[in-house]
Amino acid sequence: MKIQRIYLDTSVIGGCNDIEFATWSNGLMKDFKLKNYLPVLSQLTFDEISKAPKPVQNTLTNLLDYEPEILEITESALDLSQQYLNRKILTPKFRDDALHIALASLANVDVLVSWNFRHIVHYDKIRLFNAVNIENGLKSIDIYSPREVTNYEE
Repeated sequence: MKIQRIYLDTSVIGGCNDIEFATWSNGLMKDFKLKNYLPVLSQLTFDEISKAPKPVQNTLTNLLDYEPEILEITESALDLSQQYLNRKILTPKFRDDALHIALASLANVDVLVSWNFRHIVHYDKIRLFNAVNIENGLKSIDIYSPREVTNYEE
């Protein structure tokens, strides 16, 4: 059986060190360690984490032990993220959130996970992201919180 590829946005990595989200973010890390899923990260994730507190940076470093797939930021991803902004799914202030969605969509991941319920894990937004994806010949992307994906809780 093919291992599911899961794109993590920055909030999931930060969630490992946040009391509200740690149970499920760390559960997902355990899934990666056990090779239940393959983590997919992007250069954007590394850029965002470089500005985060040291414990969050350490979580990303530990995640590298699970041999994640790492996506580069491409012109195609920038173009797709701009389409999301042009459709006013997100405002330019949340350009990076649009870029996370675009990167994951173009990489054809199985699931994108995030704790961002306002701009990413939101029913209306997901429908709109997927409408743009389908218009561009891409498949729909599944977007969930780690709580809905992990097999483990601490």
